[in-house]
Amino acid sequence: MSNDTTLVLGATGKTGRRILARLRLHGTPVRAASRSSRTRFDWSDPGGWDAALRGIAVAYLVAPRVPGPVHEFVARAEAAGVRRLVLLSGRGSDTWGDSTFGLDMRSAEDAVRGSALEWTVLRPSNFAQNFDEDVFHAPLIAGELALPAGKVPEPFIDAEDVADAAAAVLTETDRHAGRIYELTGPRALTFGEAVRLISRASGRPIAYRQVSPAEYTAALVEEGVGEEDAHHVAEMFVLMERGLLAGTTDDLATVLGRAPRTFEDYVVRAAAAGAWGR
Repeated sequence: MSNDTTLVLGATGKTGRRILARLRLHGTPVRAASRSSRTRFDWSDPGGWDAALRGIAVAYLVAPRVPGPVHEFVARAEAAGVRRLVLLSGRGSDTWGDSTFGLDMRSAEDAVRGSALEWTVLRPSNFAQNFDEDVFHAPLIAGELALPAGKVPEPFIDAEDVADAAAAVLTETDRHAGRIYELTGPRALTFGEAVRLISRASGRPIAYRQVSPAEYTAALVEEGVGEEDAHHVAEMFVLMERGLLAGTTDDLATVLGRAPRTFEDYVVRAAAAGAWGR
């Protein structure tokens, strides 16, 4: 079997489903894989990995939530004849130091960057879509977002830009080999500023309140999040408050030849689609 297909893991996720649409439009042979896709893929079930890798030339990976599995996956990818890997990681992962946040992403990077395959790592900032597709959405609908984030801003990036960058890297040969791209939006905003923009565009009274990491962890646990997962999320904010990830980069322009979408552009699109109520 010739290896000419691109494998997209996490195919139903925030970036995966967007990347799939772009690759299909581009005419790229693609295989969608996730726990609910026709090609089933589960990081906790290595028995299905070989079938997902059969005939694959390039693979897009999103790190699993636990450290370790990507090393075995990379070994199997090499044996299957995969030529290139593109990994979604986290902004500035080599600056996280002794933080307990992101051990899963750092382990995945070690596996991919230590392999004999061509590789590219994408390290985006927090997605703008976290406000309408993820953990911040329900509190915004309820009228208040409470997080352990203060005056240190975050250069939120649009998931559409991440998908554009990933699709480009997956389909363009050679130019991106061995590169790490730190992907950010065009400017950084505090979470309070982000919530004010969402409130204005949606026409809803929504407030932002800063809480301590301990208070945030307790609130997540009360909502049914596992204690370990809740602590993991809170640690991300502790890391962000160090200020090392607040700056912007030109890496998206390097990949795509254009500036990233603004947070305001995201807010207008999401509000028009009724993300926070009409």
